[in-house]
Parts: sequence; structure tokens; C-alpha cells
Amino acid sequence: MTHKTKGIVLRTIKYGETSVVATILTEVFGVQTYLINGVRKTQKKDSKALMLQPSAILDLEVYHNELKNLQRIKSSSWVKLYTNILSDVVKNSIATFMVELIYKSLKQPENNPDLFYFCEDAFLYLDESEINVAANFPLYFSLQLPYFLGFKIETLKNNTASNQDIYLDLQEGYFTDNKPVHNHFIQGELALITAELLKVMHPSELNQIRLNKEIRRLLLTAFQQYFGLHVQDFGQMKTLKIMQDVLG
Repeated sequence: MTHKTKGIVLRTIKYGETSVVATILTEVFGVQTYLINGVRKTQKKDSKALMLQPSAILDLEVYHNELKNLQRIKSSSWVKLYTNILSDVVKNSIATFMVELIYKSLKQPENNPDLFYFCEDAFLYLDESEINVAANFPLYFSLQLPYFLGFKIETLKNNTASNQDIYLDLQEGYFTDNKPVHNHFIQGELALITAELLKVMHPSELNQIRLNKEIRRLLLTAFQQYFGLHVQDFGQMKTLKIMQDVLG
């Protein structure tokens, strides 16, 4: 039996002479792995291989067997061919970072359509966003993704302490006036900026948050630590430094 679903390509690796194994976040089945034969036979621009670039959003017709770890795709087509992500160096580096963050966070093939729709909307918005929005987009995505994974950071409420007395406990996922007894926290300006970012309801609001590259670097490093504390075997992100170098 075949099923129709949308999917976001997360990773592809070569398999044999002409095939690939693709990891895809699907709308219907969650993250799945597909064996796709024959896609490396041709280098034509309309080759199926071009559809399997990380972050590509596809309409799929798939064969699905819950007893198998490796599934197959019957047909695929673009949901939308990006205007900028595949060609713009900055947006491509951000999208690649987002793809790795999703890939490293999803350990089980659980159905989570809300997660899929959030990720789909995020890539589509990034593709069309202004540069000031794009620069802050990795921060926004890093803070919003945990909401769909079950370990979101609680928003800051009723802040009466001085700026330097505010801490974000990365281990517990909340703001506090008391310094944590462990080393997994950020404080002061970094904590307050995080609280401001958590209030963003739509990516367009990121244009109003002005940050320099050093603040972004420190925050992204802290957010990677947060994921590492809450996702088993998360490890280090390979795309983080590359993206930071590109953003400057």
C-alpha cells in the first residue's frame, strides 16, 4: 500500500553505485529512512538527485511498512522550489544548520505533524526573509524547536531582579533569580535577550531585535548546550561554526 505525505529532506548518503539512502522528516510518519535506487545515474538538472538536497520540501508517494527500518519512495515532486536557500550562501548555511538540528534531535520515527508544519513554515519563511531576520533566524529556530520536542524553555515572568541577577538554567529550562549550583546556565544580558527572543510570535518580529555577531555566537553556543542536556547522544553540531563564519 502506498501513502501520500509531504517530507523535508534531512540527510542523504550514497548507497552502492547509483542509489542513496535518505533520511526524511515526513508529515505522516515522522522521521523515516528511504532507499532510493537509480538517482545517481544522471547529472541532469531535472534529476531526482537534485530533489534530495537537505532542506528540500517534497510531495511524496511512499511505500510504508512499520516492520521495516528502510522504506521506499514510489514518486516525488517539489512542494516548492526555493528562491534563495539553495543558491544564497547565507541562507543555505542557516538552512543546513536547521536541518542538522532537526536531524540530531529526532531519535524515533514518531508521528508529529505539528513539528513538521513548524519546520516547513520555518524553511519557507527563511527563503523569503530579509537579511536582518535571517541573521536572527537560527536563534529563533533553536528556541522554538524544543516546544515540539517536549523540553521548551519557560518564558520569563514578573521580572523584578536587576539584569545581572537573572539566570537561565539550561539544565532545568527556566529563568531564575538564584544562581544554579551547576555550570549549565547563562546570565545577565544573554539571559534577558533569550527571554526577549522567546516572546517572538512570528519570525518577522526578529527584525526588531538587533544583535552583534558575538552575542549571537554566545547564544547559539548556549542553545547547543541546552539541546545536549535534553537530547540523548546529541553531540556537537558540525554546521554551527560554518554558519557563524558565514554570518560574520
